[in-house]
Amino acid sequence: MEQKDIQKLLDFIANSGLDEVNIETDAFKLSTKRNVGKVIEQVYASAPQQVIQHVAAPVAAPAPVQSQEVAAPAAAPAASDDAKYVTIKSPMIGTFYSSSKPDQDAFVSVGSEISKGEVLCIIEAMKLFNEIESDISGRVVKVLVNNATPVEFDQPLFLVDPS
Repeated sequence: MEQKDIQKLLDFIANSGLDEVNIETDAFKLSTKRNVGKVIEQVYASAPQQVIQHVAAPVAAPAPVQSQEVAAPAAAPAASDDAKYVTIKSPMIGTFYSSSKPDQDAFVSVGSEISKGEVLCIIEAMKLFNEIESDISGRVVKVLVNNATPVEFDQPLFLVDPS
């Protein structure tokens, strides 16, 4: 593949609206990721080991959505109630599972008494199933994540009353 063909392919991908593209053949490997505000593409040729880097024009970020929430008077007491609870957060990015198998009961649910070291959930990351254990003892007050949903690092999973 000649450099002008590669450049045409990069321009096509930059204008396609895709966030990520990976193409690999015997002759080259193309990896494209769209970052906030710019697009960077890299082509790795297998024979001469040259790298072609192309930075496309900045991509307009979507306009932020304005939320029109009206704070209810009961919202302030609820926030102060949550202050006495301990939040157990996700230690990694992955998919949250409340049980080890779909047909089994959840490890914990609202009202469950838990002890330090007890398995609370499983987070699957890259086909590895990681058991998340409790650092504290107490009672589960709230489960903040639905089963089989993606979670981010440091995302709150459970509220626990340590008393």
